[in-house]
Amino acid sequence: MLELATCPHCQMLLPEDAINQGVLKACPSCGVQVGIELYPAAFKPQRLGQAGEAILVEGEASCFYHPQKRAAIPCAWCGRFLCALCDVELKGEHICPVCLEGGRRKGKLTDLENRRTLYDTLALHLSLFPFLITGPAAIGVALYAWKKPTSILRRSRLRLYLAVFLGLAQTAGWIILMMQDS
Repeated sequence: MLELATCPHCQMLLPEDAINQGVLKACPSCGVQVGIELYPAAFKPQRLGQAGEAILVEGEASCFYHPQKRAAIPCAWCGRFLCALCDVELKGEHICPVCLEGGRRKGKLTDLENRRTLYDTLALHLSLFPFLITGPAAIGVALYAWKKPTSILRRSRLRLYLAVFLGLAQTAGWIILMMQDS
C-alpha cells in the first residue's frame, strides 16, 4: 500500500483500488467520496537520500529539483513536479531535464535537434568557387534552403541572396566565356 494515498478529509490510508481509477470511491474510514490520481514517479521505489523536502507554503507543490520554488507543471514522462526554470517543452509535452537527457541518450527523442546544416553558408561557399558547376549548384542549394530554418541562432537571409547573385553572375560569366570560345 502506498503511504502517499491518504484521504484528504481524515488522513486515513486509502486502499490501492481507489488509486488511478478515474472514479470516486468512498473512504473506508469517513465515507467521503475521493478520487486519487498519482503520477508514475510515485510508484517507483525511493533511493536513500532522495526524500522530498517540506513545501514552503501549505497546499502548494514544490519543484523536484528546486525545493524552494513553486511547481508549475508535472513532467509528462516521470511525473516529477517542475518549476518554470526546469520545464522543457518539446512538441507540446513538458519534460524534466533528467528525462530529456535520458531520452536523448536512449534514442527516444528523435525530434530533438542539436545541430543544423547551414545551407546558406554552403550556397555562399559554392558561389565563390570558380568551377563550371558551382554557380548553378549554389543557386540550387540557395533555392532548396529558402524555406528551411537558417540556423539555431537567428540569422538573416543575406547569405542566400548573395549566393544567388554570385551564382547567377558566375553562371553568366561561364556562358559568356563559352560563347566567346565558339
